[in-house]
Amino acid sequence: MCKSHPTADELFRMVAPHLGGMSRATVYNTLEVLCDAGLARKMPTEHGCCRYDADTSEHLHVRIRETSEIQDVPNHLADELLKSLPKELLAKIESDLGVRIEGVNIQLCATRRV
Repeated sequence: MCKSHPTADELFRMVAPHLGGMSRATVYNTLEVLCDAGLARKMPTEHGCCRYDADTSEHLHVRIRETSEIQDVPNHLADELLKSLPKELLAKIESDLGVRIEGVNIQLCATRRV
């Protein structure tokens, strides 16, 4: 499984040398099918392109502002953050919006330290 959260173009450059004659359109279309089937996750960025994640389990990300690179937050730290969310606040959000929260998706935005 790819852990780098590639864009469609990055993925094309990774696989094209191994699959001669494949077009970028094939990569884009295949990614859409995988996302529609729940086998990948599409993650829009501020730079206009999307990144893709083959890990569809609930997990947290850090997005680097300068590059739109996305990294997974280590599970033990993600669990710690999610457990710290006040249950009362989640219940209030459900009540105020008339919804049932089934999961939490958090993306932390960061800049690289110099």
